[in-house]
Amino acid sequence: MRQAKIFYKDIEAGHLTETDDGLYQFRYLNEYIENYPNQFISFSMPVVYTIYTDKRLFPFFDGLIPEGWLLDIASKSWKINLNDRMGLLLVCCRNCIGAVSVIPIADDDE
Repeated sequence: MRQAKIFYKDIEAGHLTETDDGLYQFRYLNEYIENYPNQFISFSMPVVYTIYTDKRLFPFFDGLIPEGWLLDIASKSWKINLNDRMGLLLVCCRNCIGAVSVIPIADDDE
């Protein structure tokens, strides 16, 4: 299982998980929901207590991954398969352009 903390600006908004079964889940943190109910990270993911689940990486997060030559450099540098979207997201999206950042959670963090 791989996980990441998702930050909106400097505020931890939620957690993204790739389960061992290959499912993707995103959930907003309760504190974020209570304090920032209108500050969603994507129009397709409003701020709710529901856990979003899908068989593919959510389009919003997939869109954060670089494309073209930059993707090729990242894939070769970190030896990550281009089809490993979660792996690419975890290594490439700490300092994205825009308000959202993706910070990997090490296995011993939580």
